[in-house]
Amino acid sequence: MTDQRSPDEPNMWTEQAHLVRFPDGILVRSSSLKRSRILPPPDFGVYLLGRDPKFTDREYLWVKWRDFSIPSSTDDTLNALREAYGRAAVERVEITCRGGVGRTGTAMAVLAVLAGIPASDAVKWVRDNYHPKAVETLGQRRWLLTVLPKLALK
Repeated sequence: MTDQRSPDEPNMWTEQAHLVRFPDGILVRSSSLKRSRILPPPDFGVYLLGRDPKFTDREYLWVKWRDFSIPSSTDDTLNALREAYGRAAVERVEITCRGGVGRTGTAMAVLAVLAGIPASDAVKWVRDNYHPKAVETLGQRRWLLTVLPKLALK
């Protein structure tokens, strides 16, 4: 299948499963790493994993983040998610972890605040619009309580 877009036209997702549309219209694909490997590659991805996924078919950032935990570096994580959110306005962006629920849901709550959702509503919004079990652990919820209010102020 060839791409029929002009070079100056944004590289956007077509409607498909695993897309989350934020209230500001930004679309981000979120799913499991297994699903990501069989779907068409994004233009840019953020991978929330214990080890670098070493993709060769896409541009990406790896955020060191062990399963059922919080990210190794809050600053690196927030910088990667800000970049992903900004690029999603003109590119196909994906955010993924191994299972696509806890770490991915936690990251999606960060994006929700960047999209204008109040910090106090971000986890509920992600559970309603992405996955009902998003943000799986108490540690992930506590981490969000420390970072989301600061994001909302910027």
